Amino acid sequence: MQDPISPDTRLALDLALTLRHDGHGGVTDDLADREGLTAWLRAHPALTSDADETTLLAVRELRAAVRSLFARTVRPAAPSPADADVLPPVAQALRTLNAAAARRPVVPVLTWVQDTEPEREYRPAAGPDDLVARLARAAIAFLAGPDRHRLRACHAPRCVRYFLKDHPRQEWCKPSCGNRARVARHHERHRKIT
Repeated sequence: MQDPISPDTRLALDLALTLRHDGHGGVTDDLADREGLTAWLRAHPALTSDADETTLLAVRELRAAVRSLFARTVRPAAPSPADADVLPPVAQALRTLNAAAARRPVVPVLTWVQDTEPEREYRPAAGPDDLVARLARAAIAFLAGPDRHRLRACHAPRCVRYFLKDHPRQEWCKPSCGNRARVARHHERHRKIT
């Protein structure tokens, strides 16, 4: 079992997982409209923003970039089938992600506790929080961090999720996906026999 994931990793995954299986063979977009964004923001109380149309479009564009980079991360395995055929090219995804992260500048801050070495960290500049910049920075922290190597796309029938592999033998995002995959293999074997 791996260590708990960082808040940035959780946020980047949660953004990517706003596209999910609808239970009927299709895909549901939790960010299809402003109400969806509002509901998603309520589930993430650390994020603050107005769910206006401009923010919704920017978050959706950022999500496409993040999912494109997730698809690159899981190579040579196949990406999530939810949107693999409509993702922006990696170079465009990188430009989108970096531009979103730059929407709110950061400033270096020096801390120096007695009897320690001084430390520099970067903090967001004073001013209103920018949701898209926050999400982009979380995605950058995840993609540049150690958890990136654990990212996988679930390939159980009808699943479109990405997940972090917690165990060397883990193949699916959750047990129900593993059950669906085993049932599908069983039916496929019996179909070939008859």
